[in-house]
Amino acid sequence: MGMKVILFGATGMVGQGVLRECLLDEGVEQVLAVGRSGTGQRHEKLREHVQEDLWALPALEGVLQGYDACFFCLGVSSAGMKEAAYRRITYELTLTLARALAERNPGMTFIYVSGEGTDSTERGRMMWARVKGETENALLRLPFQAKYMFRPGFIQPMHGEKTKVAWYRVIYSGLKPFQGVLKALLPKHVTSTEEVGRAMLRAARQGAPKAVLENEDIHRLAAQP
Repeated sequence: MGMKVILFGATGMVGQGVLRECLLDEGVEQVLAVGRSGTGQRHEKLREHVQEDLWALPALEGVLQGYDACFFCLGVSSAGMKEAAYRRITYELTLTLARALAERNPGMTFIYVSGEGTDSTERGRMMWARVKGETENALLRLPFQAKYMFRPGFIQPMHGEKTKVAWYRVIYSGLKPFQGVLKALLPKHVTSTEEVGRAMLRAARQGAPKAVLENEDIHRLAAQP
């Protein structure tokens, strides 16, 4: 039997890349994409659960059980957001869903996409970093069999993945001709959607050397055979 994966945030840029790697991986039997909108993709491995209100846990009953791994790529940009609004989605929604998963899948590996610069002390100046740090710390306390916090730096879309944030799209479009140069100049801070997806699959299948994985750790994990 292959691995069954539940994926949150499959329509975001990172989630699109992770979904692609899951569908290509022969060891993945099934992927359930849960989100507020459909992926627009069709594949024999892919199942989708579209639900506009992800807070409505009763509507997710019977959906969240029976998975070996969760790849949690759901999130929002902090740009222009007050801390309370950002925390409600980044911390509260994430923990609500993660707790429900832990109750139903105690043997699951849970992988959360955080970000380079996340503040584990929860006391720093950067609002998003504090909230992400609080989220990571809370997730690490949940009773999953294994849990990993991924902290990628700048993520390059490799296979047509697109961000939903308009001004991010402008930045990515402007940097596209320089992707190879960026990675060569800043290897410690640049990764790709492909590498993030492959690293997640390897962590879920084989484990990882530590619970919090920085950009370089993601590179090394993705490169393993």
